[in-house]
Amino acid sequence: MQLPAPASLADALAAALARSQPLVVMASLQGCPFCKIAREHYLVPELAAGLPVVQIDFRDSRIVRDFDGSTRTHDALIKAWKVTVAPTVLFFGRNGREVAERLTGGDSDFYGAYLEARLQQARTAVRS
Repeated sequence: MQLPAPASLADALAAALARSQPLVVMASLQGCPFCKIAREHYLVPELAAGLPVVQIDFRDSRIVRDFDGSTRTHDALIKAWKVTVAPTVLFFGRNGREVAERLTGGDSDFYGAYLEARLQQARTAVRS
């Protein structure tokens, strides 16, 4: 199971904000077992429930339009965000600003609780 890879983060964010939701972005690495768990057990179900979730990949040369309209590769975007651990889940609100603490790594019995706490923080920020 995969999450959608956005052509435009700006468009994905606008669609999320129109629904009073943050844009959730998973930074993933192909072959990463923790990424697979986070994606399949937590983020894909959230996407199915209507949460705007997309995936950006380490070492990926696909082009994406950033929040400011510039274009860069997935890998360059991850480096610009200073993401160093896979998986990392980021939560974006207005103007492409992060609105909750990043959720890094995936080896925890409490991952679902940590994700829910970050989502609550992000939703509160987006709706205020």
